[in-house]
Amino acid sequence: MRIHLTSLFVDDQEKALRFYTDVLGFVKKHDVPMGGEDRWLTVVSPENPDGTELLLEPDKHRAVKPYTTALFEDGIPATAFAVDDVRAEFDRLRGLGVHFAQEPLEMGPVTTAVLDDTCGNLIQLVQSA
Repeated sequence: MRIHLTSLFVDDQEKALRFYTDVLGFVKKHDVPMGGEDRWLTVVSPENPDGTELLLEPDKHRAVKPYTTALFEDGIPATAFAVDDVRAEFDRLRGLGVHFAQEPLEMGPVTTAVLDDTCGNLIQLVQSA
């Protein structure tokens, strides 16, 4: 068994697509109209284009806003992405204007940083030793 797809609720799919591709460096995999403005919109790592897809899912369900707002306000990341060098990614992304809620922090065998994706989520970057 493998994880094929995971989703992240976003407040604006087009803005999310720009952030996740132009800033973070993911690649668009699927972009299928779902009626109205909603799309089945996924991105993948360029290092593994056939790997796990991240669905940039509209946050329109009534349960989503209270949930995502509470996570954001409490500083809890919605998901985590593995990186080879957290400090290098922190510097690169900060240079692109990305706001970080947590600068790189060593915690035993991992180093983490937490960024604001501009779409209602905090995202943790993780480097394992």
